[in-house]
Amino acid sequence: MERRDNQSPQAQTARILVEFLEAAITSIVFLKGVYPSGAFERRRYMNVVVQKARYPQLREYINSSITGLLPFIEKGLVERVAVIFFDSENIPLERFIFKLSVNQSYGSKVEAADLEFSLRSFFIKLPVSEPLTKVLPQDCRWEITAYFCALPQASTSKDAELWIPTDTKQWLQPPLITPVKSMSSEPLGVQLYLEHPSLSEPKP
Repeated sequence: MERRDNQSPQAQTARILVEFLEAAITSIVFLKGVYPSGAFERRRYMNVVVQKARYPQLREYINSSITGLLPFIEKGLVERVAVIFFDSENIPLERFIFKLSVNQSYGSKVEAADLEFSLRSFFIKLPVSEPLTKVLPQDCRWEITAYFCALPQASTSKDAELWIPTDTKQWLQPPLITPVKSMSSEPLGVQLYLEHPSLSEPKP
């Protein structure tokens, strides 16, 4: 990744985080077995083995979705990024949630090596978290959803035009939450947790 000395700490952090999210989301999709294993290939990233999408459309969807968030992550406008898996009725079955925090008042030098060391542990934790996840039906689908602290205005940013309000169905009851991994290394904080429907969630 290219780093420029004249970038703000928030811009440097956002670039590292966006690259991490792209690799992490690809790893989640691989973990869930939505596509044949041949749709992915192994590569090294942050000195650990991760999965890279081989299908151009899959790779482009993940890349464009996450890189489109870069200016909003930099400004601290993105609260969460979710990978949501649905059944054939478009009811969410499982959500992988990345809760993000970029310290907007941080003004010191960003130690990229420290951030990457902390983020690397997510790739080690993800494969062993599979028993915490649900087995998905054959006809499931998935999408990337971003939750903004404030809605970006399309008139002020071309990147905002890439994002549209979601019509995703929501659970009626608070979800069951399972923590997977968290890190905090100034100016960045990341939490990864799973959400599943409550046992009292009404059946459709």
